[in-house]
Amino acid sequence: MYRRGIEPARIAEVCGAAANTVRYHLQIAAKQEPALRGHHAAAAPVKRPSAAALQRMHGVISFYRTEGRLPAVHAASSGEQALGSWLYRRRRESEAGTLSPALREGLSVIPGWDKAPRKVEDEARWQRRLREVEAFRKADGALPRHQKTDDPVERSLGVWLHGQRINDSEGKLAPEKKSQLDQLLPGWREGRPRTGGRRRPQP
Repeated sequence: MYRRGIEPARIAEVCGAAANTVRYHLQIAAKQEPALRGHHAAAAPVKRPSAAALQRMHGVISFYRTEGRLPAVHAASSGEQALGSWLYRRRRESEAGTLSPALREGLSVIPGWDKAPRKVEDEARWQRRLREVEAFRKADGALPRHQKTDDPVERSLGVWLHGQRINDSEGKLAPEKKSQLDQLLPGWREGRPRTGGRRRPQP
């Protein structure tokens, strides 16, 4: 039924099962057959967003442009909570392949809106660290060390870079991140030379 475009809530109603149970089994089925959600989306009738939904969407976009972040579900402001809850539900619809194309297109102006907030924050933090290490190398002439340094800033950056080396050696480093490290920090896997002392940038 899901493959024919029928929503999980309707499937649960027809089968007399709990909606959460139906969604759970659909998640398992989608992992086994990645194309399942695409078949569902193609078969489902096109959903036109209501005026209220479009207003919420513009509210989320405005919030992002003003605050530089996505609205949180658990926020002090009731207005932000409402926007965060609305966006959370749209994220779930996106995962299920049931999100209105109009809402998807509108929200696409926000990078990573459909990812979990923690993942977005982690990615931003990783990119920031990469730029900080790049700036350190340009200023210092060498990569930061995680040991044998009294500089807390260098040690912090060195620990981060050492963690990337460990992730790479264990096959846990994402290919796109490895590519960025290779491009911006040539020789990052090897670190500082063991001999020859610290290199300084040429005047």
